[in-house]
Amino acid sequence: MLDKIIQFSINNKLVVGILTLFLIGWGVYSLTKLPIDAVPDITDNQVMVITVSPTLAAQEVEQLVTFPVEQTMVSIPGIKDMRSFSRFGLSIVTIVFEEDTDLYWARQQVQERLSSAASNIPEGIGKPEMAPVTTGLGEIYQYVIHPKEGYEDQYDATELRSIQDWIIKRQLLGTPGVAEVSGFGGFVKQYEIAIDPDKLQSMNVTIEEIFTALEKNNQNTGGAYIDKGPNAYFIRSEGLVNNLQELEKIVVKVSNATPILIRDVAKVQFGHGVRYGAATRNAEGEVVTGVVMMLKGANSSAVISAVKDKMEQIKETLPEGVTVEPYLDRQKLVDRAIGTVTKNLTEGALIVIFVLILFLGNLRGGLIVASVIPLSMLFAIAMMNLFGVSGNLMSLGAIDFGLIVDGAVIIVEAVLHRISMSKTHHIGISKLSQNQMDIEVKQSAGKMMNSAAFGQIIILIVYLPILALSGVAGKMFHPMAQTVMFAILGALILSLTYVPMISTLVLSKKTEHKRNFSDKMMDFFQRLYRPIIETALNAKLLVVGLAIGLFVITLVVFANMGGEFIPQLDEGDFAVETRVPVGSSIDQMIDVSQKAQTILLNEYPDEVTQVVNKIGSGEIPTDPMPIEAGDMMVILSPKEDWTSAEGREGLIEKMQESLSVIPNATFSFQQPIQMRFNELLTGAKQDVVLKIYGEDLNILSDLASNVGSKIKSVEGVEDLYVEEVTGLPQINIQMNRDKISQYGMNIEDVNNTIETAFAGTSSGLVYEGERRFDLVVRLDKSYRTDITDVKNLYVSTPQGRQIPLSEVANVSFEPGPVQIQRDNAKRRITIGFNVRERDVQSIVNDIKQIMGAEVDMPPGYYVTYGGQFQNLKEANQRLMIALPVALLLILILLYFAFGSIKQSLLIFTAIPLSAIGGVFALLVRGLPFSISAGIGFIALFGVAVLNGIVLVAEFNRLKAEGVTDIYERVLKGTRVRLRPVLMTATVAALGFLPMALSNSSGAEVQRPLATVVIGGLITATALTLIVLPILYIYFTEGKVKLNLGRKKIATTLIVLGGLFFPAMQLQAQETNQMQERELTLQQAIEIALQNNNRIKIAQYEIDVEKTGKYGAITIPRTEFSYSSGEFNTPTIKDNLYGVTQRINFPTVYTSQFKLAKARVNSSEQLMLIQENELIADVKSAYLRYMFLMENERLLQRQDSLYSNLDRSSSMRYKTGESTKLESVTSATQSMQIKNKLQQNEADMRIAKKRLQVVLNTNDNISVADNQLVPIEIDLDIESQSVEQSPLFVYLKQQLAVRKRETNVERNKALPDLMFGYNSQTFQGAQNIGLPNQNFSDNDRFSFFQVGVAIPIFPGGHRSKIKAAKIEEDIAQSQIELNQTQLQGELQSLLQEYYKLQGTLDYYQNEALPQAELIIDNSEKSFRSGDVSYAQYLQNLTLANSIQTDYLNTLYQYNQSIIVIEALLGL
Repeated sequence: MLDKIIQFSINNKLVVGILTLFLIGWGVYSLTKLPIDAVPDITDNQVMVITVSPTLAAQEVEQLVTFPVEQTMVSIPGIKDMRSFSRFGLSIVTIVFEEDTDLYWARQQVQERLSSAASNIPEGIGKPEMAPVTTGLGEIYQYVIHPKEGYEDQYDATELRSIQDWIIKRQLLGTPGVAEVSGFGGFVKQYEIAIDPDKLQSMNVTIEEIFTALEKNNQNTGGAYIDKGPNAYFIRSEGLVNNLQELEKIVVKVSNATPILIRDVAKVQFGHGVRYGAATRNAEGEVVTGVVMMLKGANSSAVISAVKDKMEQIKETLPEGVTVEPYLDRQKLVDRAIGTVTKNLTEGALIVIFVLILFLGNLRGGLIVASVIPLSMLFAIAMMNLFGVSGNLMSLGAIDFGLIVDGAVIIVEAVLHRISMSKTHHIGISKLSQNQMDIEVKQSAGKMMNSAAFGQIIILIVYLPILALSGVAGKMFHPMAQTVMFAILGALILSLTYVPMISTLVLSKKTEHKRNFSDKMMDFFQRLYRPIIETALNAKLLVVGLAIGLFVITLVVFANMGGEFIPQLDEGDFAVETRVPVGSSIDQMIDVSQKAQTILLNEYPDEVTQVVNKIGSGEIPTDPMPIEAGDMMVILSPKEDWTSAEGREGLIEKMQESLSVIPNATFSFQQPIQMRFNELLTGAKQDVVLKIYGEDLNILSDLASNVGSKIKSVEGVEDLYVEEVTGLPQINIQMNRDKISQYGMNIEDVNNTIETAFAGTSSGLVYEGERRFDLVVRLDKSYRTDITDVKNLYVSTPQGRQIPLSEVANVSFEPGPVQIQRDNAKRRITIGFNVRERDVQSIVNDIKQIMGAEVDMPPGYYVTYGGQFQNLKEANQRLMIALPVALLLILILLYFAFGSIKQSLLIFTAIPLSAIGGVFALLVRGLPFSISAGIGFIALFGVAVLNGIVLVAEFNRLKAEGVTDIYERVLKGTRVRLRPVLMTATVAALGFLPMALSNSSGAEVQRPLATVVIGGLITATALTLIVLPILYIYFTEGKVKLNLGRKKIATTLIVLGGLFFPAMQLQAQETNQMQERELTLQQAIEIALQNNNRIKIAQYEIDVEKTGKYGAITIPRTEFSYSSGEFNTPTIKDNLYGVTQRINFPTVYTSQFKLAKARVNSSEQLMLIQENELIADVKSAYLRYMFLMENERLLQRQDSLYSNLDRSSSMRYKTGESTKLESVTSATQSMQIKNKLQQNEADMRIAKKRLQVVLNTNDNISVADNQLVPIEIDLDIESQSVEQSPLFVYLKQQLAVRKRETNVERNKALPDLMFGYNSQTFQGAQNIGLPNQNFSDNDRFSFFQVGVAIPIFPGGHRSKIKAAKIEEDIAQSQIELNQTQLQGELQSLLQEYYKLQGTLDYYQNEALPQAELIIDNSEKSFRSGDVSYAQYLQNLTLANSIQTDYLNTLYQYNQSIIVIEALLGL
C-alpha cells in the first residue's frame, strides 16, 4: 500500500505540488486563528455558588446558608467533588463536575436548583448566585484607577470606586470574551442617614419610623393621562429624592403639631457600607482596582487585545485627572512563553538542518528534509485549530524536529545512497534521466518506507499513554501529545507524498559521487567505531553483563530519586499572600501593606516596578479572603535588570528577609496564575495541602497547630500556612427571653434594630441619572466604636418606650470561628506550604513518617494530602497502567514489522538501555522525576526503538542477500547503517538542545523533558551500536557460547577485578575505621585546628582582606577626549585631542593602604579568637570523655563490691543468718550501680560523638590519657590581665580600624589633583604679528594643564568624618564595656577555682585515704562478723560517696582552669 502511494506521488507531481500549496495556505490561515495562551487551562469543571450575608457569623452562615445549598446541589448527576467555605458574611459552595460534563449544562442544573436553595434560606439573609463563567486563567487583565499627579485632592477612594463601577465596568462588560469585571478597594458610595441615638431618645422617635418616612417620601408615580380635545396630557408625579438637602427635609413624625424632620434626629451625608476589601498601590495609599475575568474557553490573546482597545476608548471618557493603569497584563506572560517556544523551535530547526546537511553531505538533500519541518508544523497547526487545541508552552514545547523529520531522513538518505551506487546498475551513464530518477527514488523510498513508517507509527504510539492521563495532568499534557502526534502524522504523510516527489525533481541526477566533508567525517567515525565493535564481539558476555549492571544501578538510582508534578513556571511576577493575626482590622492590614510596599520599592528598585495589594474580598468574591489577608502583586522588571539576586528563589529569600522586620505579619511568595490554580483546584493557595477532617473545630485547630509545628522544620517546606479556624473576636449578644417576654418584645424587632444600627439597612435607592446608590440607615460613626455602644443601643418596646439593649440581652466578648471549610459535607482544616529547592515526593514522605510517629489522631479524624502531590500521585497511577500498554503495543508492532518475536524483543532492549542515560542525565543536572521528565522518557523510548529497527532491518537485508556469516553480517550492517543511526540520534537529541539549555520564561517545564531525551539518546545510541549487535548474535545463534580463549578470560578478569577492587578497598577502609585511634590532647587540638570549618572560614576572611589590601590604591580612569569643529575660526574646522588624569590627594592612598593593613590585622585577630574558642571546646570535650572513662572504672569497682555483698547476703539469707530485707537491699544496691554503669556508657557515646564533631572527623577515636589528674597551670593567674584576652585584643584592633577609617575620610576631604595634556590645530591665516602666517592641519599647538578639585560644599565630607568619629567612640566604649565584663568574669572564675582547689586538697590529703581504709577494714570486719550488715552497708556508702564526690570535684576543677585559660587566651 505504501509503495502505491509513493508511486502515485512520483507519477503525479503536479497534484502533490498543488496539495502542498494547499497545505501551506491552510496552515497559514489556521495560524492566524489559533488560540494563543501561556499554559493550558487546568482548572476543573466547576460552578461556584456565592451567597453574601453581611450580618451573619461563620456558624450561622454554615447552618443557614451553606448547608441548604449543599443539600440541594448534591442530587445533580456527574458531581465529582463539592467544597464549601463559610465565613463572616459570606458563603461559597464550589461544585466540581466530572471532566466530560458540559459546563453550561452543569450551570443550568445548578441554576434550576438555586430557587429551591433560596427557599430553604431564611428570608433577608442572602440570595445565592452563580459566579461568572471563568477559570484559574480567567484573570487576564488587572488595572488600577488613580488620580494623575496634581489631582490627588480632587478624587477620593469613594469617587474612584464610582468611576470603576459606573464608567469603566459598564463599558468593559460589552467586550467579546469578557465574563465579568470585579471591582476591588475604595468605598461603595451610599446616601447615609447617620442616626444620633440620643436625639432619637429625646424626641421619642424609633428607627422603624425613620424607615417608614424614607420609604413613603422617595417614589414617583403617574396618573395615566387627561383627554383634552385633540391633545392627551400624561400625568407624572416626581417624588424621588435627588440630593442630600431633600432627604434632610423629610418628615419623620409630628409631635405636638411640630414636624420632626430627618435632620433633627440624624446627619444626612455621603457614606459607605461596611467593607470587606481594600487595595493599596506603591505605598501611596488606597486605590481602586479592577479585575477583568475572561470567559472560559475564550482566546486569551484576542480577549486581552480587545480589552486593551476598549480601555483606550474608556480613557477618553474618564473625568479629567483620572487615569487607568494596568499592573498585571497576562499578554506579557503569553508573549514571553510563546517567545520561548518560538526561540527554542527556531534554534532546534536550525540545528537539525545543520546536522542533516553535515551528515548527508548533500545540501539539496538536507534542504528537502528541512522543508518537511515547516510543512509538518503547518499541518500540526491546522489540526490544532480543527480540534480546538490552543498554542501554548505545553502544546508547542515538546516538538522535536529531529523526531518529525526522521522518516524523511531515512528516505532521502536511502535515495542518495542508491544514486551514488547507481553505476553498478546504470553502467556508462553519468547522469540519470528523469524517468530513471523516478525509478531510483521509487525503489529506494519503497524499500525503506516500511522502516520509516513503522518508526513514525511507533513514536505516535508511545505518545498514546499521555492521552490516558486525566485531571490536571491530562489537561496539562494532552495538548502536548496531540500536537506532537499531529506533527508526526503530517511528517509521515509528507514522507509518503511530498518527499519522494520533490526528491525526483531537486536531487542531483549525477551518478558520479565526489567525496565530501560528510564522507570524511563518517570515515572518522568508522575508524573510531570499528575497533570498539570488534573488541565488543570478542567479549560479548562482559559487554552484556556491564549493560545489565548499569541498568540495575539505574533502577536503584531511579527508585531513590525524588518526584514532583511539574516544575514551576516562572511567570515573571510574584503573588505574595500577606496575612496579619486573626481579628485584625482592615486599617491594620492596610498599614502592613503600605510598610511592605515601601520596603520592596526602596530596597529593590531595580527589580520591582510596582506593588499592588488586594486586601480581603472583591465585589465578586471568587477569592474569599478575610480582611486580615491580602494578595500582594509584586510586578518585576525583566530579569536581566536585576542586581540584588540572580534568580527567582534568591530574590524571594532576600525579599522575605527584608519583610521579616514587619511585626505580626507573614508573607508567602507564589506566582499569580499558580496561586489561583492551587486555590481553585484544592481550596488552598499553597503548592501542597494537608487536609485534616473532623467535626470539632477546636480539636481540628489543635491538631493543625501540632502538625504545623512538627513539619515546619522539614527541608524544602517554605511559607508554612496553618489555617486559623477559631479565635475571631466577636461581640456576642445573647437574648434574655424572660426580659423580652416581660417587655412584650420579639427577637425579630431587636435583631432588625441591631442590624440597622451597626451594619446599616437599605431603605431605598437614590438615582443620579443612570447611576443608583443605596439609601442606608445606620448609627452615626461615633456611636459605633466599642462594646459599650452595643450595650447602650436603644430598642423600642410595643408601648413605644426606648430601653438599652443590655436590658434585654447579655452583651460580651467571645472568640468564635473564623471560617469553616467543608469537603463533601465534612468539616476540614488545611495546612499548606510551598515547595522550594526540593521535590514534592520526598517532602511528603518525610511528613508521612512524622505524622505516623508523632501525631496521634482522635477517632474519626484523618488526614489527606492534596495539591501537587495529589496530582503527581494520580498521574503516576495512570502512567503505571498506560505506559506498559504502550510498550506492549510497540512490541506487537515490531512483531508485525519483522514477523519474529526474537527480533522484536531484540529491538525492544533499546528501551531499558535508553532509560540509563535519561535517569543519569536527571541526576547530573539535579532534577527530580516529574511528569515532564516522564513525557521525555516516552519520547525517548520511541527514538531508541527507531535505531534498533534500522540496524536489524539492515542485518535482515544482508542475510537475504546471502551474507551467511553472522559476524560478517553484523560488521557490514553496522558499517553501512552507522550514518543513519548517528544522524537519527543526533538530530533528535540536538533538536531538544535549546530547550535543555534555555533559561527564559517557561523553560522550567521543558528542561526535564529535553534533558531526559538528550541523556537517554547518548547512552541508547552508544549501547545500541555495541550491545544490540551482540544480542543479535545470541538471539540468532540461539545459545550463549562460553568458549573464551585465554586472552579473553584474562581481559574479563581484569575488568571484573576493576569492578570489584574498589568495593574490596572500601570494605578494607570500613574495617580500618572500626579500629580505634587513640589521641593525646595535643593531637586532638592539632586535628581540630586542621579540620574544623570555623578555622577555614576565618582563614578565608584573612585571605579576603589581604587581597583587598592591593585594591587600596586605585587610580581613577584616564580620560581621552577628541574635539572637531569650528571652535577657533569660523568656517574652518580644527581638531583638539587631550589626555586628562585625575588622582586623589596622595595621602588618601597611604591612609587607605594603612586601613587595609589594619583590617588584615583585625581578621587575623578574629582567627585567633576562633582558634582559642576551638581549643577550649576540644579541651572540654576531651576532659568530659576522660572523666566518664574514670567514672566507669570507679563504678566497676563499686559494682564489684556490691555484687560481692549481694552474693554474701543471698547466702546468709539461705542459711538463715539474715532477713529477707537484707538480701533485697543488697540486690537493689547492686542493680542501682549497674544502672549507673549503663547511663555512663550512654554518656560516653555522647561525649565521643561530641569530640568527633569538634574535631570534624568520622574516625573511631579514643583518648590516650586514661587517668584523670588535676591540670597544672604554670603561670601565676593572679598576675594575668584581661587585656591579653583575644577578645580584648580584637576590640583594640577594631578601634585601630575605626581610627584608620576616620583618617581616610579626612584625607578624602582634601583636594583632588588633575594633570592634562592637549594638542590642537589652528588652521588658516593668523594675525599674530608675523606676515603671511598661515597654518595647516600639520601644525599643532600643545599645552599642559594642572589643576586641583576643591570641595566647595564640604558638608557631605564633614558628615562622613563625624560618622567615622562616632564609630571610633562606639569602638572605644565597646572596649571599656568588655574590659569591665571580662574583669568581673575573671574574678568570678578565680573565686570558683580557689574554692574547688581547696575542696580538692581536702579530698586528696584526707578524705580519699580514709575512704580506702574504710572499705578495706569494713570488708574484713563484716566477713569476721565484727560489724553488722547495716554498719557495713553504711560504711560502703560513705566511702563510695567520697570517691564519687572527689571525681566530680576534680572534673569541675579542671573545667574551671579550661575556662580561665580560654578567657585569658593561655
